[in-house]
Amino acid sequence: MKTSLFRGATGRVFMLICAMYFIEYVDRVNLSIAAPLLKKELHLSNTSLGVALSAFGYCYATFQIVNGYLGDRIGPRRMLAISGLLWAIGTLTTGVIGGLGSLVFARMCVGLGEAGTIPNATRAMTNWVPPVKRGFAQGFTHSAARAAAAITPPLLVALIPLLGWRGAFVALGLVSLVWVAVWWLYFRDDPRTHKGVTLAEIDVLPAYAGPRHRTAVPWWPLTRRMMPVTLVFFCHAWTLWLYLSWLPSFFVAVYHIDLKHSALFTSGVFLAGVIGDTAGGLLTDAIYRRTGNLNRARRNVIVCGFLGSLLFLSCVFFVHNQTVIALCLAAALFCLESTEGPVWAVPMDIAPAFAGVASGFVSTAAGLAAIVSPLAFGIVTDLTGSYRVPFLMSIGLLFIGIVLAFWIRPDRRLDAHHDQSSSTESLGVHP
Repeated sequence: MKTSLFRGATGRVFMLICAMYFIEYVDRVNLSIAAPLLKKELHLSNTSLGVALSAFGYCYATFQIVNGYLGDRIGPRRMLAISGLLWAIGTLTTGVIGGLGSLVFARMCVGLGEAGTIPNATRAMTNWVPPVKRGFAQGFTHSAARAAAAITPPLLVALIPLLGWRGAFVALGLVSLVWVAVWWLYFRDDPRTHKGVTLAEIDVLPAYAGPRHRTAVPWWPLTRRMMPVTLVFFCHAWTLWLYLSWLPSFFVAVYHIDLKHSALFTSGVFLAGVIGDTAGGLLTDAIYRRTGNLNRARRNVIVCGFLGSLLFLSCVFFVHNQTVIALCLAAALFCLESTEGPVWAVPMDIAPAFAGVASGFVSTAAGLAAIVSPLAFGIVTDLTGSYRVPFLMSIGLLFIGIVLAFWIRPDRRLDAHHDQSSSTESLGVHP
């Protein structure tokens, strides 16, 4: 039976999750858009600005597995509501900061709130999304995040003249609080307890993987299974955070584009990422349906995406036209983002019973990259005076990611009771 992720109660839950990705990413990248204004008002160097931009990642990296573990135990309904409250408070606080110290604190609060949102959203989708649509679901939700990255620049540019940059952060924090209220009122951990879910929807959903109150997490087997995809995603996230943190400043410094027009260029680049997320999710599911080979479906999309991103990213060293470099960076981000769907489907493939913790490993890699990548960019630009040199690090890591992708084994599933080393979850196709 064919089902849609956009209709019925399951569709509304899916769109609520997409809304979360969108809103939290607005609150994640808004600082990079306002960075030139904060840098001037607070008298920050590039290195100090890099510290502020990376502060989000301190708590984001530290609490991914912890929050994923808590979500596995108490359920994503409560965990995501708590997370939303925390990142909303951090965003609101950014509007009243007085210096670098308070800015770092506010961004750490945003990071603490957003830590575990993706693992717990993955946990929710494990129960609410049919298994054959996992790649698309992960790709589309991350498309919502990249849509936020595309829309945030012109949104901030429009809000700042009306509210000031401080008022803009307060307004965005209030929007986050509204999402928390809607999530708490509508979502239920078990689809079968939701009044709006039909029998037809339940028929295509997997068996409910409830909170793991008593089942011990198989930490070592889970770590071994998740480490390859975790390292691959670190390579991905390093480059992504280069975009999220420094792209507007790159356009301003290298191509002498004013803040308003740099926001438009940045939006155009991130729109390519929106398309890439969905395209990669559709492609990985299509390959799996056609071949029945889960490894090939996930690995091949990752390898091709990294390779394409590497090639287009190298254009920053010899392209000097504003429009052409924007197109090259957009193509690089499209390729990079096409790997989101297959990467985030892997925790659901390997450990559906521990999807929160498994996704926490991957998100931890993103958090570490969120700390190191923005800071490294700031330090390197201060030392060399060049905004192009840091791109060499991203190119090198993408090459390493291609090599590591061949160690990803989503077909080796780990269930709640025993280490099942060579079985594949039935997804409606046959190897």
